[in-house]
Amino acid sequence: MGREKRWLAVYTKPRWEKKINQQLGELGITTYCPLNRVHRQWSDRVKLVEEPLFKSYVFVQVSKQEELTVRKVPGVFNFVMWLGKPAVVRQLEIEKIKRFLRQHTDVEVLSIPLAPKMRVVINAGVLMDRKAIVIRANQKLVELEIESMGTKLIAFVDRKDITPLHNPYERMD
Repeated sequence: MGREKRWLAVYTKPRWEKKINQQLGELGITTYCPLNRVHRQWSDRVKLVEEPLFKSYVFVQVSKQEELTVRKVPGVFNFVMWLGKPAVVRQLEIEKIKRFLRQHTDVEVLSIPLAPKMRVVINAGVLMDRKAIVIRANQKLVELEIESMGTKLIAFVDRKDITPLHNPYERMD
């Protein structure tokens, strides 16, 4: 137990994705930094360059024992966490990203906008795992309505701690 390798996402310093990918590879860690082929315009030409698809993220395939090695690499902030533990990324998802990037260039990553009446789940804090409805959202905080014990609670939650549900507009029943 503990030697089984799984894919995790690492949160890095901005613009250090390729550097950390290389450093981890030199340590014998299996890594994947999805690179997006993007056309960039210079004054005299257009050039195809490779940029990290996910800004400040690198995927690593590690055992429990190797997690500490990854955390010690300069420029690595931490693993992306889910419910207090490193978030596991399925092998299938890694393969889908690889296949997609082989077939497409100039890919754009967009975050899912949070709109009033969307259903979400809270991922951290004392309200963790509670379902809620978005009242308002800005760049940092989301105002949520949470039904509990026949009353409505209003909470302000950090945007990074909110995940839209699969069908964010279906009823809360």
